[in-house]
Amino acid sequence: MLISTESLKKNINDKCILKDASFTIEDTDKIALIGVNGTGKSTLLKILAGIENYDSGTIIKKNGIKIHYLPQNPEFKTDCVWDEIQLVNSKNEHPVAEFELKSILTKLGITDYQSAMSTMSGGQRKRVALALALCTSCDLLLLDEPTNHLDNDMVEWLENYLIRSKSAIFMVTHDRYFLDRVCTKMIELDQGDLYIHNGNYEVYLENKETRIEQEKLAAHKHKNLYKKELEWVRAGVQARGTKSNSRLQRFEELRQKRFKQQEESLKINAAMQRLGNKTIECMNLGFDYPEKQLFHDFNYVLLRQDRIGIIGENGCGKSTLLDVIAGLKQPTFGTIEYGTTVKIGYFRQADQGVDLNTRVIDYIEEVSKVIEYDRMTLSASQMLERFLFPRNMHYTTLSRLSGGERRRLYLLRVLMQEPNILLLDEPTNDLDILTLDVLEDYLDNFQGAIITVSHDRYFLDRVVDKVFVHQEDGTFKQYSGGYSDYLIKSKDENKKVVIQKPIEKKKRSLLSYMEKKELEQLPEKMELLETEMETLDHQMNECQNDFAKLKELSDIRTQKEEELEILTNRWMELEEKKEG
Repeated sequence: MLISTESLKKNINDKCILKDASFTIEDTDKIALIGVNGTGKSTLLKILAGIENYDSGTIIKKNGIKIHYLPQNPEFKTDCVWDEIQLVNSKNEHPVAEFELKSILTKLGITDYQSAMSTMSGGQRKRVALALALCTSCDLLLLDEPTNHLDNDMVEWLENYLIRSKSAIFMVTHDRYFLDRVCTKMIELDQGDLYIHNGNYEVYLENKETRIEQEKLAAHKHKNLYKKELEWVRAGVQARGTKSNSRLQRFEELRQKRFKQQEESLKINAAMQRLGNKTIECMNLGFDYPEKQLFHDFNYVLLRQDRIGIIGENGCGKSTLLDVIAGLKQPTFGTIEYGTTVKIGYFRQADQGVDLNTRVIDYIEEVSKVIEYDRMTLSASQMLERFLFPRNMHYTTLSRLSGGERRRLYLLRVLMQEPNILLLDEPTNDLDILTLDVLEDYLDNFQGAIITVSHDRYFLDRVVDKVFVHQEDGTFKQYSGGYSDYLIKSKDENKKVVIQKPIEKKKRSLLSYMEKKELEQLPEKMELLETEMETLDHQMNECQNDFAKLKELSDIRTQKEEELEILTNRWMELEEKKEG
């Protein structure tokens, strides 16, 4: 056991974060902490990291435990990437080899190791902080939204890295494929209460549905019983004098009992203006910076109900393409034509230039004070309540909201504009799973066109029906289907090694002649692969300053590792069959 908590309580102002939280973290656990934005997930991580205090309860930690905490907004002790990572590595009991440090940075898209942190974007700084976390020797990794600002390839690499990691992991993330692959336990934080689910995301969904139904049933029974007792208490004055104290006490307990407001109260209902036949036509679009060409020859006529995903490495120009389509940037080449009825709603990675001293209600009313929907007129205040902002939060300033709450509020602001074409730039960043589910349902019924840039593979599979993938030559290649469909097609095109599931063991207990021969040859093949991997390690160590070569060697090593895993599985299968 690494950490044991008992009856933790935590309040922030008048908000209950933890009521009576008790749980343990074992040394092999890979735990996800999930819940609605603003419930206190980041606060609980800070409590475990020893950064924030709690009101009461106990936390028992294993003697000498080493904990590393990755916050959403990291801070650094130096201004140089390599100086920072060397500083962290020097504190490790067994320092990581230099080529491994550079390999991790390269995998996370940091190729200039001498970069100044002060000149980096927020996403780049978060990736540096993630690299520092992965390079740290520790018993427990506390990760707050580790997949934010990672492209799809980086997320897949991080999945495999954490699956193999010997450290226990306790993290906040809303990437549902990531939850399914990496995590073995879910802890749900719901209005101060903790619910523990042993299993992955699929198990959590099943358990939660059962729990909500039970809570609804209990609330319904309570309501009926309270109604009966209320009638009894309201009986005539003469009868009241003879009422038993025990029954009156039970009525008082029933009266004071409160049930949770169910999460289904979040409703995304918004109108859209009529969209004509002509939407947006992109002709030979290209965009260059003085030092780099991002993309060129982008041609597409947007259909009225298109569902398009944009995929590519960080920095390839995906967000810039959305900026160009939205009219915020002028293309270096080509032209865009817009239909007269087009009204774009652009949900960017951040609402840039917003004053955090603005009140919640004023932030929404800047766009519109009312919205017409389904023959109803809904005020900004009513829409806020539908987005899980109760009336007591309407006059709160934006600075007091959590990152996820601010993101959800920004989504409402975009929808209040009644757009008929939605541009979504990383819409899943910082949004909780409940909001994502409801947003996806809303997008299913949205009658206009949608173009989204996202690293969330689940979201892409759920929402889009075609993807444009950025190519090395600066063009975008179109694939039909979602992210998983694109992966299958691209692997077929490139004829890459695909890891197959181990073949099911046959009922025969004896090996055939060919299987015996294969079993004899496998150890030699496995040993050869291991030797090749050692050679690659030496080569990576010798070319530490050539990041292009380092990345090439790292990719080859990963491929060799996958081939070794396939051979190992096959060897184990044949050995079992041989032994009957």
